[in-house]
Amino acid sequence: MLHCHEIAKSPDSYFTHFMEGLKKRNIGEPEFHQAVEEVAKNIVPFIFENKDYMEAQILERLTEPDRIVSFRVCWEDDQGNIRTNRGFRVQFNNAIGPYKGGLRFHPSVNRGILKFLGFEQIFKNSLTSLPIGGGKGGANFNPKGKSDREIMRFCQAFMTELSHHIGENIDVPAGDIGVGAREISYMFGKYKQLKKEFTGVLTGKGLEFGGSLGRAEATGHGLIYFAKNTLDKLSEGFKEKRCVISGSGNVAQFAADKLMEFGAKVIAMSDSQGFILDEEGFNHEKLELVKQAKLTRKPLSDIVEKIGAKYFNGQKPWGVPCDYAFPCATQNEILQKDAVCLVDNGCKGVFEGANMPCNLEAIHYLLSHDVLFTPSKAANAGGVAISALEMSQNSMRLSWTAEEVDIKLQEIMSKIHAQCEKYGADGNKVDYVKGANIAGFIKVANAMLAYGVN
Repeated sequence: MLHCHEIAKSPDSYFTHFMEGLKKRNIGEPEFHQAVEEVAKNIVPFIFENKDYMEAQILERLTEPDRIVSFRVCWEDDQGNIRTNRGFRVQFNNAIGPYKGGLRFHPSVNRGILKFLGFEQIFKNSLTSLPIGGGKGGANFNPKGKSDREIMRFCQAFMTELSHHIGENIDVPAGDIGVGAREISYMFGKYKQLKKEFTGVLTGKGLEFGGSLGRAEATGHGLIYFAKNTLDKLSEGFKEKRCVISGSGNVAQFAADKLMEFGAKVIAMSDSQGFILDEEGFNHEKLELVKQAKLTRKPLSDIVEKIGAKYFNGQKPWGVPCDYAFPCATQNEILQKDAVCLVDNGCKGVFEGANMPCNLEAIHYLLSHDVLFTPSKAANAGGVAISALEMSQNSMRLSWTAEEVDIKLQEIMSKIHAQCEKYGADGNKVDYVKGANIAGFIKVANAMLAYGVN
């Protein structure tokens, strides 16, 4: 069988042959196909100009995980019923450091979604300039409606198997959708019991047992720091700009908090049932009501009257006139029709806070209408960056102040922006998709070349 580099007469032929092969090898995994295609469109022309990468089949190797672990998780609910779920860990690439990536507990979790997330994580982690590889994991467990005891029993059962495959110098998971401080705590306690050691094998831990100040805020604040870097380049700012945020969890909350600090007018947030619109703009008291609603697992519709806002059931917030949009909920929440709404309503910039919240058609539409667009692998890398700094603090047996962590976060996001600018320069503009993909690729690819074939 001929390899891509043997038949490649042009970047287009290489790309077509590569994607055809990838889809045949990974049937029924559309999210993974999407994530790879978005990267490959930028990487293939770059590889074509740098034949060492092509000859070593770096892209082909990079899109094949080092390993995927799948396992049964059995636990007992409060009624004494035995329940069974499926757990996963995708260890995608450790060329530049231990595998690093979150654990997601959600009914939608499957092999393909975790492969897309793990693949994205390779580039995101590389962009931080910290020594961490890419991985992802989770289970098709739904924490909603479960008691604390049920969640504890599930987490402990999950960690009983996962503990065989992770370690502070091997693979260091963190949280993701459905996995917060409570779940991390249960899992860390079980790992400590099983291994009889106290090591930084998980990040996002409580401050009492090795967690880092600033970790909860890192993804949301980092998103806004990155966005500010892009606007500073354009000599613009956030003052009085109308901003729409999807989601109302950790990332969305701290993004809103930092936007308000920079003088922006946050007018919308959402949950899985609809979105809340406050034309006057959220303030810290209103945001605190959102935080309490999420903490007590109540829908945003329950707090509308207290805020004095409107709630739109079953709708997304992308039809609201705005200056900037921050999708912070989940993957593929902005489709082409949503991108059309954003453009029609005057949106000038979309900054991805969730992992791959825009599909390929939406990204193409936004870029073709001169909307500033920054991909999640660059814009939301603040969370994993501070997770890596938590690993450093654990290794050194010390903790930094919140101010020290925030300064480091700002520096990291500024460096990520500089890398995107370097590799995505396009006249007076910056193609942040191209810049992020190439910058993230180079470090990992060069490490893989150095190791030879393995």
